Amino acid sequence: MDGIIDISGLSKQYSSGFVALKGVDLSIRRGEIFALLGPNGAGKTTLISIVCGIVRATTGRVLVDGNDIVRNWRAARSLIGLVPQELTTDAFESVWNTVSFTRGLFGLRANPAHIESVLRALVLWDKKDSRVMTLSGGMKRRLLIAKALAHEPRILFLDEPTAGVDVDLRHDMWQLVSRLRSEGVTVILTTHYIEEAEEMADRVGVINKGELVLVRNKADLLHEFGTRRLTLRLSRPLAQVPEALAAWRLELSSDGRELTCLYDSKHAGDGVGQFLERAREAGIEFTDLATAESSLEDIFVSLVREKT
Repeated sequence: MDGIIDISGLSKQYSSGFVALKGVDLSIRRGEIFALLGPNGAGKTTLISIVCGIVRATTGRVLVDGNDIVRNWRAARSLIGLVPQELTTDAFESVWNTVSFTRGLFGLRANPAHIESVLRALVLWDKKDSRVMTLSGGMKRRLLIAKALAHEPRILFLDEPTAGVDVDLRHDMWQLVSRLRSEGVTVILTTHYIEEAEEMADRVGVINKGELVLVRNKADLLHEFGTRRLTLRLSRPLAQVPEALAAWRLELSSDGRELTCLYDSKHAGDGVGQFLERAREAGIEFTDLATAESSLEDIFVSLVREKT
């Protein structure tokens, strides 16, 4: 799968001296859903703003489908749709005119059928003649997405698209994202709802303090950094963990009735049977057992803490 966005050596230092990005190298694959995760102030929005031509980089280069965003900015920008965090719209225009005008900004001919399709997909068709100022916050968020899709981009940036919105909008948005992906659109999203990234993304990038910490396929990330937990519900409470089990990473509950063994996901299958055998030899009897795996959020928190 070839890259549709290629970023090399990208840095950004503001006039205040604050360094927002530090030598970022990243390639976004054509047709994938890529989740960019990081705490507030990590550099996510700065990175997106540079790629979209809103902010100029201090050093580095960005190619969008082979087009340099500085030398060939018009061609590069025409391929990109951006849904920003901020609700910025023309309050006195109608929904229909606002979305149609955005399409015209890219030099495209009017296409009422496309505008109607977008508005219907975002449950905005009944509001097409309403002034933007009369819309609820959730509807305005839907309108931003409609504006981003007005010129039929091949790349869609979603910068915290579901922050502070209702469950219905989140559901509708992810349905739309799935449909766009099936049509070959590349989607890059930042989100505080890491469970969304875990469900939707093909690959995940973690950024912290302006540095790209890692980029992995989601499955590889969960396998490489994840932890599995095997919890035994004990027949009799333990006062302490037997010395015979000191080789394992164990946690004993405060009441002594649950013993949990932690494994790296990539080695989880190697020692489970051996641990259970040693536990029985140590006289530990249990009535039940359960397993669980760490989530993408667990891994994200761990990675960010390591770099703090």
